[in-house]
Amino acid sequence: MAGHNKWSKVKRLKAVIDAKKGKVFSRFAKEIAVAVRLGGADPAMNPRLRAAIQSARSENMPNDNIERAIRKGSGAGTGGALEECVYEGYGPCGAALLVEAATDNKNRTAPDLRRVFGDHGGNLASSGSTAYLFQRIGELEIDAPAAEEDRLLTVLLEAGAGDFFHDGSSFHVTTPPERLASVLESLRSAGFAVRGGRLSYEPRSFAAVDEDGARRVEELCGALEELDDVVAVHSNHAV
Repeated sequence: MAGHNKWSKVKRLKAVIDAKKGKVFSRFAKEIAVAVRLGGADPAMNPRLRAAIQSARSENMPNDNIERAIRKGSGAGTGGALEECVYEGYGPCGAALLVEAATDNKNRTAPDLRRVFGDHGGNLASSGSTAYLFQRIGELEIDAPAAEEDRLLTVLLEAGAGDFFHDGSSFHVTTPPERLASVLESLRSAGFAVRGGRLSYEPRSFAAVDEDGARRVEELCGALEELDDVVAVHSNHAV
């Protein structure tokens, strides 16, 4: 029975890991498809697509998945064409949220979002309600020790990146959105292991919440991220 129990735990752990990996791959597939739809299927001529493919590969996304996402963005895959959408809303305690989505059916996506917002004490808002509280950025994560900071700073300055900090295990870098691909390529050329490069949003200002409020906002964000059409969720709450 001990062996059986151990194998059951292993299977459960593997299922959790596979589910998380599937969510990551799904997010990258949507980003690649949207990038193709907006800028074409040639990575050499489409910086956003180039950055999305590089980021997907850094997370070991299979080439078959990448090619399938490119075909879908080109209209050659199954299903309707994906459209990039940004939805706005409010969470508990007045926290502002931006929800990035990639959908082939807005008539499905909006009601799903409205339901999840309502179930968690928030509400889906009209366009322009919260977008001004966020700014578009490029975002990169670099697997490197803090001792590499001086060399990294030199590369980032030459590439025209923005801010960066070390969280104890890796560096987090922000860039102007139009420079994401070029900064990523400069870092790779310098020998840095880059992962997680993507376009994102960061708050221009923050809404103060207590610990219970933060928990409720994070539960809402987590529930939104579980929706198939959602690519990413951003909130301006801070404890």
